[in-house]
Amino acid sequence: MPKTRSKTTPKPRAHSAPAKPRARAKARKTRAKSLAPKPAAARKDHPLKRQGPIELYFWPTSNGLKISIMLEECGLPYELKPININRGEQFDPHFLTISPNNRIPAIIDPGGPGGKPIAIFESGAILQYLGRKTGKFYSSDERRRTEVDQWVFWQVGGLGPMAGQANHFRGDAPEQIPYAIARYTDEVNRLYGVMDKQLANRDYLAGDYSIADMASWGWSRNWKRQGQNIEDFPCFKAWFERVGARPAVMRGAQAGAYLRDPTYQIGKDPVAMKILFGQRARLESSPGSGFNPNAR
Repeated sequence: MPKTRSKTTPKPRAHSAPAKPRARAKARKTRAKSLAPKPAAARKDHPLKRQGPIELYFWPTSNGLKISIMLEECGLPYELKPININRGEQFDPHFLTISPNNRIPAIIDPGGPGGKPIAIFESGAILQYLGRKTGKFYSSDERRRTEVDQWVFWQVGGLGPMAGQANHFRGDAPEQIPYAIARYTDEVNRLYGVMDKQLANRDYLAGDYSIADMASWGWSRNWKRQGQNIEDFPCFKAWFERVGARPAVMRGAQAGAYLRDPTYQIGKDPVAMKILFGQRARLESSPGSGFNPNAR
């Protein structure tokens, strides 16, 4: 009987679209994408298009130190970008694209939301952002976070501005105005009293150590210039020493130490006085790029 050769029945081939039309469609899509205009912040030459540590635009003031302390507390790598506010560098077009209020501090975080760079100005907003980013010193629990927010805004809207005015009229103003000196010295005294009462039965302003303490500590360190006697506020004094003893606070408080001149007085620097005080709106067209780094 003749042998029958077994044959394997070939499997039917799956039908697919012709290769050439697919390749042409892909090429058209790639070309269209390459020709599309890129956002300003996506260009290689743009200040936000950078990789590496957080950039801290900074001068060693009470507001600037809030952020260097927070960065040290969180263990985040950062790079100081000095902005000499006594010589008007805060009006540089590049800086204004980051901080349109021409004030320090400001940051650029290359690793912002979605892995994209983000620029942030205003010290309170920066503290909250860093707290959310790291999950440190800013609780995710709504009740506890609200407690912290109250004291952050208390500092931003009260202690900072009032202490700043006390500093100015007590030491920097070209003329001594008794009413202004008394007005702001007394208000700072009242605010220190508020802190002293809040700290009577707790170690920190919002219960646990938080960004609220970092915000207020930097301003409190100038209590002598503000015309206050720290001995009048024992709970406040204990808090001040407690926060100041933290290693990260000590490191953050020394950020930009090389920029400080211990003999410098703004009131005796006519250039700085002209730049920092008596400012009015600049109505001329801004030389900046006009982009919004956060609208991406």
